[in-house]
Amino acid sequence: MSWLSSLKSVFSPAQEVKEQEIQNVLQNYILPNSNNALKDRITQVNVEGRILQITINTFPEEADHLQKIHDDLADALEKCGIQELNMHVIQQKIQHDHTHGHRCSSEQHGQTGHSCSSEPKPQNQSKSQNLPPVVDASSQAKTEQDPNNPPIQKAAPQQRDVPKHPRIQNVILVSSGKGGVGKSTTTVNLALALQKMGLKVGVLDADIYGPSIPTMLGNAGRTPMIEAENFVPLEAYGMAVLSIGHLIGKENTPVAWRGPKATGALMQLFNQTLWPDLDVLMIDMPPGTGDIQLTLAQRIPVTGAVIVTTPQNVALMDAIKGIELFNKAQIPVMGVVENMSTHICSNCGHEEQIFGQGGGDQLSTQYDIPLLGRLPLNVQIRENVDAGRPSVVAGDAAAESYMAIAEKIKNSLTKVEKDPHRIF
Repeated sequence: MSWLSSLKSVFSPAQEVKEQEIQNVLQNYILPNSNNALKDRITQVNVEGRILQITINTFPEEADHLQKIHDDLADALEKCGIQELNMHVIQQKIQHDHTHGHRCSSEQHGQTGHSCSSEPKPQNQSKSQNLPPVVDASSQAKTEQDPNNPPIQKAAPQQRDVPKHPRIQNVILVSSGKGGVGKSTTTVNLALALQKMGLKVGVLDADIYGPSIPTMLGNAGRTPMIEAENFVPLEAYGMAVLSIGHLIGKENTPVAWRGPKATGALMQLFNQTLWPDLDVLMIDMPPGTGDIQLTLAQRIPVTGAVIVTTPQNVALMDAIKGIELFNKAQIPVMGVVENMSTHICSNCGHEEQIFGQGGGDQLSTQYDIPLLGRLPLNVQIRENVDAGRPSVVAGDAAAESYMAIAEKIKNSLTKVEKDPHRIF
């Protein structure tokens, strides 16, 4: 098998969903405290990525069993590759049973002209035995949801319940609510600075739609090997590195993936990679607060997050959303890095705050988190990272600032690990 075939078989989340086994689970499930089969109640089945949605008819007397039905199905479907089950319930009118299972509504019963015969009406047996077809929801409009009957779901996993990675001591997210604020540049320089301080560091590029880490670390165009259906991370300046950019070929190839596939890819990059023993794994996050951020918060053990922003109000508004998300997900925010805080003209030496000033201080005060440092808008930072030699490697004027920020992060790691509210 070629490396490309192996890669596709490992990397495609769709391969993990076993449609026939899903059908078997739904066909064979019997409703609690009854002889009724679930398959006779299902009106629609949709699957998108590894999320399954079913719509079923129920009756009032079955209300107490709905959570058990959901949990039983979710446990069984997990073995078929389904990570999340959304069960939509349509409650029918009050009904009663006759000897042979005939049902009629209480409104109809007793009315003139209504026959309540105990003989069941003839049915097309083939229809009653078959489930509705499993529909790929990515190619069809989503079913309208009844606001009075929201999906029954298991509670979202909490960060404290996520098991620690066996070979990674600390996972640090470098995040920004807005793109273009220098988040990836900050990630690679802080990773290199922590490594200079004696820590074993790795970098995971979680910016699925705009991976830039391969270019910044000088290994663009290289492809990781696969060992026993696991990726072998690439090496850059002594660090273990992996990005979706290493897997998609040409740099101009777009990643046109829907949310479930993108998050599935990210989980494979994290879990199906032969990471060496690491003190710190730096994860370069995509901008925003979408599917990937939520997946990380619920399924990857995170030590803390670093917020990167510029002083301007637009960037601060988006950074605040990121901080609020991490607070809700019980992920400590280790501090704020204010990027592009000032510009010094290379010709005349005039200093100017192009993007405003005081933004980092504002976030620090508002959320009682440290301002880790400020970085200038400096042409050397851009030139060096574009050339695959970040500031900490090149030793330019910004290298000392990155080292100072990394020192604060390193000193905070022990404090975060001793947090009594975290179970890892």
